[in-house]
Amino acid sequence: MNSSTILGLLSIIVLILGILVVYFVRRDAQKGEGTLLLHQRLENLNKTLLDQLNAMTQQVNERLKENTDVQQTSSKAVGERLDNAARVVGALRENLGRLETASQHIHNVGKDIASLQEILRAPKLRGGLGELFLGDLLAQILPPAHFTLQYGFKSGEKVDAAIHLRDDRIVPVDAKFPLENFKRMLDAADDDARAASHKLFISDVKKHIDKIANSYILPDEGTFDFALMYIPAENIYYETIIKGTEEHSLMHYAYDRRVIPVSPNTFYVYLQSILLGLRGLQIERGAKEILQNLSRLRVEFGKFSEDFDLVGTHLSRARNSYEESTKRLGRFEEKLELVTSKEEPPPIPLPPVAE
Repeated sequence: MNSSTILGLLSIIVLILGILVVYFVRRDAQKGEGTLLLHQRLENLNKTLLDQLNAMTQQVNERLKENTDVQQTSSKAVGERLDNAARVVGALRENLGRLETASQHIHNVGKDIASLQEILRAPKLRGGLGELFLGDLLAQILPPAHFTLQYGFKSGEKVDAAIHLRDDRIVPVDAKFPLENFKRMLDAADDDARAASHKLFISDVKKHIDKIANSYILPDEGTFDFALMYIPAENIYYETIIKGTEEHSLMHYAYDRRVIPVSPNTFYVYLQSILLGLRGLQIERGAKEILQNLSRLRVEFGKFSEDFDLVGTHLSRARNSYEESTKRLGRFEEKLELVTSKEEPPPIPLPPVAE
């Protein structure tokens, strides 16, 4: 209830009271009452009206105070909500700014990836990147002494990596791989173009397998009778070796020429097995060194045993000599005592001296 409604009610109450006053005045006048009685009634009525009016005024003031308090509380709540809304809007603007920055960063990364794709179109640069990945993987798993990058043969050929195993035997690893027709196969618009690019890709892979088999499998130069063909990406390895029947014939084609295709994951497993073999080789070498040390220790122990026996012989002889010397000393002591125990002979008288 607002102040205007309350004032309206007060006006109506005052009007009703005025009508009642007029009514009572007329009624008293008709009855012939005196002026004094009328004056008393008017005073009583005026007092009653004033009391009611004061009570209503007090109620109106209280209601106005309550309304003021409620309005202030509402204004405070609205202000707080507006402040919260302002903070939310500020945070939203900040997040939008960050999102815009992130979007710009993603856009720049996309440009960089596009630039990298343009750079990697050159087969030489792409091959260099594959060699870099191969060298990093080897360095993460094998000790530096057990692999060599760009290993050269007597023929002048250089393999991308050579893994050194026992007895100076090596496993050649080639990291180059033909990808041009593979990319054309992925970008083909229809099945016919994809099939044609696929045949060219298979032909490129077979040529590369033949090159590895003829150039890097050289047992007379210390290689094993097989080599590894490192395929730099899992999807390419899947499309080349795993997927489809023709790819399985390609895998058999590689195995027939003792070329083993490996992806990054399978090559990692292969290197782990090599690492276990190298650790076993180290244990074997350590066992051989221990056996050699034991053999040397046995020889030294034999020499020590001979020296100990010789010292025992000398000590035995010295003991015998000591005992013999002790016996001789005892006999000599007995003779000496026998000699000293005999009585001295009487002195021989001297002849008189002539006068």
